[in-house]
Amino acid sequence: MMTNGDDSKLSRTPVEPTKRSRSAVKLEIAVVGAGLSGLACARLLSEAGSRVRVFDKARGPGGRMATRRRGVLRFDHGAQYFTVRDPNFRRALKEWQADGLVARWLGTLAVVQNGEIALKDDSTERWVGVPGMSAICGHLANGLDVTYGSRIVHLEHCDNRWRLETADGADAGRFDAVVLSAPAPQTAALLAAPAPELAARAGDVEMAPCWAVMASYPHDLELGFDGAFVDDSPLAWVARNGSKPGRPSGETWVLHASPEWSREHLELDQEVAAQWLVDAFCEAVGRKHPQPTSLTAHRWRFALPVNPLTEPCLIDPERALAACGDWAGGPRVEGAFLSGYAAARRLIELRSMTKRL
Repeated sequence: MMTNGDDSKLSRTPVEPTKRSRSAVKLEIAVVGAGLSGLACARLLSEAGSRVRVFDKARGPGGRMATRRRGVLRFDHGAQYFTVRDPNFRRALKEWQADGLVARWLGTLAVVQNGEIALKDDSTERWVGVPGMSAICGHLANGLDVTYGSRIVHLEHCDNRWRLETADGADAGRFDAVVLSAPAPQTAALLAAPAPELAARAGDVEMAPCWAVMASYPHDLELGFDGAFVDDSPLAWVARNGSKPGRPSGETWVLHASPEWSREHLELDQEVAAQWLVDAFCEAVGRKHPQPTSLTAHRWRFALPVNPLTEPCLIDPERALAACGDWAGGPRVEGAFLSGYAAARRLIELRSMTKRL
């Protein structure tokens, strides 16, 4: 389960361009992946004086912080909310809040088990993007050079630069440095040839899958909660998406299957998975619901790092190659952000690069 005008404001706080960076030749850096870690990294590198180009195979930014639209309805079918612990992340949060990009989710939470519903009484601050979780990544991507619909499949280091190649065999360009921010298994595959030691580290991280269901209902289900952790069920989490600030009204729910159920049923037909998990929702809360007016499912093959690395990012300082993501920074939205931040800082601090910044 994943709980977990001028758009340059993120970088005002963490990184200040140096006098040297303003006047020197700009480094060309490729960032593979337009999720939170990749975009946070790209933004900081750009503000530090580098020329950054981002590649992503999807049609837009967000990664697992995506928001799915169905007509006027919206579903946060990946990361559900985020919490804040680190001071750097909190500073970024304050800027996003000032820009109206985030708000606190004050929904009622519960624990559900075999028809029993127990409301949670805690003081945790839970934040969401507005009007969807993808708003944060859209904000970070604005103004950056991002190429969507482009899947990078090969890296080659030659003549002290990196050459990138896309899935259709096209040359994506030459770069002084590369940052990979894809899920750990995909990052390991890209690193296998040019950096086998880093590939082995990324390959050690197991990422659990997650089936996510998006369902809308004709009327309020009147369950007494807005989000719930589910025990002893194919489900692990359910949330009334419309209870989050800035969302359209309507009874919209996101259901996340447990890692175990998702792994066991990974290749299930999408429609079958959706109906199965809707039935599990009814069973978990102990009541029958009407058939959803709209129903779809999405399979996150790499949803949550099971054994994330203790270090915030991987780095090859000799060849200016880095890798980041929640699989290195911790299995939370905050972890993804801080991992991208750490990768950017490491590249900025490299002696071989700072001489040119």
